[in-house]
Amino acid sequence: MKKPVVTDPAKTTVQATGSASPALALAIWSLSALAFGYAFFQRVAPSVMIPDLMAEFAVTGAVMGQLSALYFYPYAAMQLPIGALLDRYGARLMLTIALLLAAAGSIIFGSAGSVNTAYAGRFMVGAGSAVGFIASMALAAKWFHPRHFALLTGLAMFFAMVCGIAGQAPLALAVEAFGWRQTMIWAGVFAAGLAGLTALVVRNSPDPDTAEHADDTRWAEIWTGLKDTIKRSEIWRIAIVAMSMSGPMLALGGLWGVPFLAGAYDLDRPTSAIYTSLSLLGWAIGAPLSGWLSDRIGRRRLPLVVGTALNCTLIAIIAFVPNLSLTLMAMAFFLSGLTGGCMVVTFALAREVSARRLHGSVSGLVNAATVGAGAILQPIIGWMLDLRWDGTLLQGARIYDTADYRFAFICLFAWSATGFLLSLTLRETNCKPLA
Repeated sequence: MKKPVVTDPAKTTVQATGSASPALALAIWSLSALAFGYAFFQRVAPSVMIPDLMAEFAVTGAVMGQLSALYFYPYAAMQLPIGALLDRYGARLMLTIALLLAAAGSIIFGSAGSVNTAYAGRFMVGAGSAVGFIASMALAAKWFHPRHFALLTGLAMFFAMVCGIAGQAPLALAVEAFGWRQTMIWAGVFAAGLAGLTALVVRNSPDPDTAEHADDTRWAEIWTGLKDTIKRSEIWRIAIVAMSMSGPMLALGGLWGVPFLAGAYDLDRPTSAIYTSLSLLGWAIGAPLSGWLSDRIGRRRLPLVVGTALNCTLIAIIAFVPNLSLTLMAMAFFLSGLTGGCMVVTFALAREVSARRLHGSVSGLVNAATVGAGAILQPIIGWMLDLRWDGTLLQGARIYDTADYRFAFICLFAWSATGFLLSLTLRETNCKPLA
C-alpha cells in the first residue's frame, strides 16, 4: 500500500520560487510595494495643503481633519476582509482595481468644486489604497522563501516611508509650483499608469497552474475566522498597542506637523515639511531595525514595552516642553518615528499567539488598527485646535498659535501612554508560536 505524501509548505515555496526567475519575483513584489508606497504618499499628502484646502473650501480645523481622515475609514474597514478577498480573487486583479479606484479618487479630489466632492475623492483614494500592504505580504509569501518574509515586510514599510517623505517637502514644492489641484490630478494619472503595469506584470503565484487563478476559499470559513479573531481580547490589546505607536506618526507626519512647525519656528512650507518628514525617516529606519532586533534577541513583549515607553516620552517632549530649539525638536520628531517603528513587532506577536488559520485575519485587524489611529486622531486634534482658535485668518485659512497646538497634542500623549500601559499586559512568546 502506498504511503500518503506529506507536503512541506516551506519546501513547496522553495521549489516554486526555484523555477521562477528571481528578477520576475522581485519585479512583481516591487510593484505591490510601490502600490503601498503610493498609498502612504496619499496618506500624508494633505499635510502640505492645509492652508490651500482651508481657504479653498472655507472650512475649520475640525473639517480639515475630517477631510484628511476620510482616507482612513475605508482603508481600515477593508483590512479584515482584504486577506480573504486576495485569496479568492488574487493579488493581480485586486491591486489593479484598487489602483484604478485610487487614481479616480485623486483626480476627483483635485477637481473638486465643493468640500463634499473632495470628501468623496478622498474616500475613494482610501479605499483604493487598502490593498497594497496586505498584497505585498501575500506576494512575498508566494514568490519568496519563508525566511525572507520578515525582511520583505520591513522593506515594504521602509519603501512606504520613503514615499511618505516624497509626500512632504517634494510635494510641498510641487504644490507651490503647480497648485494642489494639478498636483493631485497628476498623482491620479500616475496611479492609473501603475495599475496598467500591475495588470501586465503581476502574477498571483510562480506555479503555472495557479498563476492566473485564485483559491476556491469558502466564505463560511472566512467568516468563521473573522469572528474568532474579533472575539479575542488579546489580539485587541496588541492592536491598541500598535495604534498607540502609529497614531502620533499619522497625526503629526500625516497632517498637523507641518503647520505646527511652520508656526512655532516661522518656517516656510517646504522647510517645515522637511523637518516633519524626519518622523517618517525615523519610522523607515525603526521598522526594519526593530523587527530584526526582536528576532535577534528572541523577544516580542520587551521591544514593545521599551518602544512604547520611549515613544510616549518623546511625544511628551514635543507636546509640553516649551522653547525647544528647532534642532532638538527635529531630533524629537526623528526619534518618535524611530521608536514608533517598533509597531511592526505587533504583527509577529499577533501571529504567534493565534492559530495558523487566523493569521490573515489577525494581520488585517492589527493593520486596520494602525491606520484607524489616524482616522481618530486627525479630526480630534482639529477639533481641539478650533476650541482655542482666536479668530485669526490668513488668506481665508484659520491660523492657530503654538499654544493651541500644544493644547491639542495632549490627546497624543494620552494615546501613547495608553499603549505603554497595555504593552505591560502582553504575553511574551520568545518568537515561537503559542497556538
